[in-house]
Amino acid sequence: MYAQLTGIALYGLQGVIVLVEVDLSNGLPSFDLVGLPDSSVREAKDRVRAALRNSGFDFPMQRITANLAPAALRKEGAGFDLCLALGILAAAGVLPTPLPEGMAAVGELALDGALRPVKGMLSLALAAKEQGLHLLLTASENAQEAALVEGLTVYPVGSLREAVEFLSGRLQIAPAVARATDAANDHAEFHEDFSEIRGQPHVKRALEIAAAGGHNVLLIGPPGSGKTMLARRLPTILPPLTRAESLQVTQVYSASGLLASAGQLMSRRPFRSPHHTISVGGMIGGGTIPKPGEVTLAHGGVLFLDELPEFKKSVLEMLRQPLEDARVTIARTQATYTFPSRFLLAAAMNPCPCGYYGSDYRPCTCTPLQIARYRSKISGPLLDRIDLHLEVPRIQYHDLLSSSSEETSEQIGRRVSAARSLQQTRLFDRPAPWNAAMTPREIRLHCPLTSEAASLLQDTFEQLGLSARAHDRILKVARTIADLEGREQIDIPHLAEAVQYRSLDRKYFGE
Repeated sequence: MYAQLTGIALYGLQGVIVLVEVDLSNGLPSFDLVGLPDSSVREAKDRVRAALRNSGFDFPMQRITANLAPAALRKEGAGFDLCLALGILAAAGVLPTPLPEGMAAVGELALDGALRPVKGMLSLALAAKEQGLHLLLTASENAQEAALVEGLTVYPVGSLREAVEFLSGRLQIAPAVARATDAANDHAEFHEDFSEIRGQPHVKRALEIAAAGGHNVLLIGPPGSGKTMLARRLPTILPPLTRAESLQVTQVYSASGLLASAGQLMSRRPFRSPHHTISVGGMIGGGTIPKPGEVTLAHGGVLFLDELPEFKKSVLEMLRQPLEDARVTIARTQATYTFPSRFLLAAAMNPCPCGYYGSDYRPCTCTPLQIARYRSKISGPLLDRIDLHLEVPRIQYHDLLSSSSEETSEQIGRRVSAARSLQQTRLFDRPAPWNAAMTPREIRLHCPLTSEAASLLQDTFEQLGLSARAHDRILKVARTIADLEGREQIDIPHLAEAVQYRSLDRKYFGE
C-alpha cells in the first residue's frame, strides 16, 4: 500500500514543500527512511513507532519505506513526525485515502502521541500558501502563529489520535484564529524612557537624528557617562513596525525559536546587544543549514555593540556587508541562503583602554602605543559606514540635581515619526524609505543645497580630506536634520550640524 502527504521544511527563513511518501510491502519488518535525512529526522522512526503504539494503533509488521522528496535537499528537524505517522496509518488502511487535497501536516510527536510545536511555523505557513495549499494540520501551540497567514485554514490538534479522528471525520475541530495585534499598546510597553536621562542634550539630539533617518551612530566617552543607557532608549523613539516589517521580523524570531508571543505579530522593534566574545557565526549566522545571527535578529530594530574595540576584528569586518547591503548571504554546497539585516547600528566605546583619555578629572594611564592598538581595531571602512560620531562627556553634578523636566520618548518619537513620513513620501518606491538608505542618484535628486551650503560642503570636503562615502553620508544626515525642521532645502545650519558629527573620527582616529 502507498500513501503520500505534504510536509514543509525550513531552510533559513524560507519554507520548502517536501513530499512524504510511505510504502508498505511484504517482507521482513523494517523501517527505512530515505531522502537525505539528518540525524534528527532519522530519529523520527523511533518517535513515530512509540507514538503509534501509545496512541492505540498497531505498528505494521511489514517493510516500511518512507521517502522525503526532493531527495537532493538535506532535511533536518522533527517537523516530519506527524506526516510520517499519518502516512503509515493511511498506507495501512487505518485512515481513509486519498487524504484531503491541498493539505499539509507539520509537527513533532512525543512518545505518548502528543503533538509538539516546531520552530519557524510562520515561514512554513507562508510557503504552504505560496504553493497553493489551503489546509494545514499542526500542533495547537503553533496554530495561532500559522493562522497569521491569510487564506490558509489551520486546524490545531493536540495529539496523533486527535489528528486521526479529525481526518476520519469523527471529530470536528474549529480552525485557529490569529490574535489581533495592537501596535500602539505594544510600542508603549518599553520600560526605559528618555525622560530618565539627565543632561546630555547634544547626544539626545544626535540620537533623534539617527532614529529619524536610520543613521548608524558611534558613542565615545569615559566609563559611566551614560553611553549604554542612551543606546538602550533608542528603540523607544523609533516608529512601530509596519505590517510588512512586522511579518518579516516575526518570521526571523519564529525561525530562531525566540518568538515570545505565539500567534501575534511583533510590533516592537528588536534591540540586540551581543557580548563582545561573540563569534563570526553568532553575529552573521551559520550552521549546516544556516540559522539567523545577531545582525538578522536585529532586523528592523537596533544592534548595539558595547565596548566596540573589544570585539574580534574578524567579527567587526563581517559587519560591512550587512551594513551596506541590508542582507547577509551565506553559501553552502547545496544552496545559498539570504537573511535580511536592515538595522540601525549603535556602538559605544571608551576613548582608550583605561577609558580616561582627554578626561579633565582623572588622568589617562595608557601609553600612546596602547591607545593606537586599541583604536586600530576599528577599521576605516567600518568607521566610514557610521554616520554619526558622538562624544559623550561625563555627566555634571548639577545636571543630576536639576529639577527641570526632560523630554519623554513619546515627545521625541512624534518628531521622528513626522520626519519619517516625509521620507516615505519622498522615497515611496524604496524597500527602506528613509534617508540613510538613499542611493547616490537619490542623494543628487533629494538633497538640494543653497549656494552657501554648497560652498561650505566643498570647503569641508577639501580641508578634512573626506572620502566620497563620507561626503554622501554628510548629505544624508543634513537631509534628515532638514526633515526634522520640515524644510525642503538644505541650508548652512543643517549642513554644519551634519559635518560636526564627522569630526570625532579625526580627533580619535586621525592621529
